[in-house]
Amino acid sequence: MVDIAEYQRKFLVVIDGTVECDRAVTFAAYRVHRTGGTVVLMSVVEPPDFIGMGVEDVLRAEAVEQAERDLDARLQRLKAIGNVKVESVVCEGSGFEEIERVINQDRAIAILVLAASISAENPGPLVQHFANRAHALPIPMTIVPGRMTDEEIIAVC
Repeated sequence: MVDIAEYQRKFLVVIDGTVECDRAVTFAAYRVHRTGGTVVLMSVVEPPDFIGMGVEDVLRAEAVEQAERDLDARLQRLKAIGNVKVESVVCEGSGFEEIERVINQDRAIAILVLAASISAENPGPLVQHFANRAHALPIPMTIVPGRMTDEEIIAVC
């Protein structure tokens, strides 16, 4: 049993380089700022296809560097908000599988926060995948509309 006085829930936000992921970062940051907890920023590096001659290592290193730059940019956003505890993780593998693995490994992760695409075509691959698997997730999921402004998000947090 978790002691409520010691429990600090974590909001998992996937950083995927889309504009919409900033909507999820903003939502999670302001919820944590208001109610406590931690924002966990996660970036998943997909393994490169086999090309040969060590090219995969170069591509992998470049992908990890880009993931770290994306995380650093979001960390700067969070510092501007102030009083937000943050963790970050970079994983390599299949995006959906790695997200579920992290959720299952860290029992303090209490909410998966995603942002829907601004496209009229579909909500985006992450939202679509996890909406279809919501029955299998051990935690609730919050989907932030990609078209919301920071001000609109802050107002509902």
